[in-house]
Amino acid sequence: MTEHSLVDVIVEAPDWDVVDLDALAERACGAALTGLGLVPEHFEIALLACDDDRIADLNAGFRAKAQPTNVLSWPADEIDLPLGQTPELPKPDPQGSPYELGDIAIAFQTCAREAADQNKPLEDHISHLLVHATLHLLGFDHINDPDAAHMEAIETRILATMGIPDPY
Repeated sequence: MTEHSLVDVIVEAPDWDVVDLDALAERACGAALTGLGLVPEHFEIALLACDDDRIADLNAGFRAKAQPTNVLSWPADEIDLPLGQTPELPKPDPQGSPYELGDIAIAFQTCAREAADQNKPLEDHISHLLVHATLHLLGFDHINDPDAAHMEAIETRILATMGIPDPY
């Protein structure tokens, strides 16, 4: 029997070689799911580790913002929630097939620059962004102030379980 991998990491940019992204992603995305009472082994996430040029193209194509960003996420299922509501968390497949949560893209240069600007360890910042993106895959958002405060509180709680200080 093969060991289940929660995160399928595809590395496009060689800059990512400075961190163990496979381990960071498994830990951060797993902590996000566990922190919400979900079992990571029941889920799958695809992660694209890219550079600023690639994420700028993705950002332009999907959000009409032609500039780099740190992380993007695309839930596998359409989630349409009224503002201020907590999303209904997915249920695992009773047949045992992992539930595909969706895709995440993360840009090395933007992450490294933000970590340096905020005087944070790069691994901590990447972990925070992966927790953040996983919450987006589950339907959480920060469109308004109450939703942002709710999402930030969940992120802070999850990161604390990983020994990472409050990023806010």
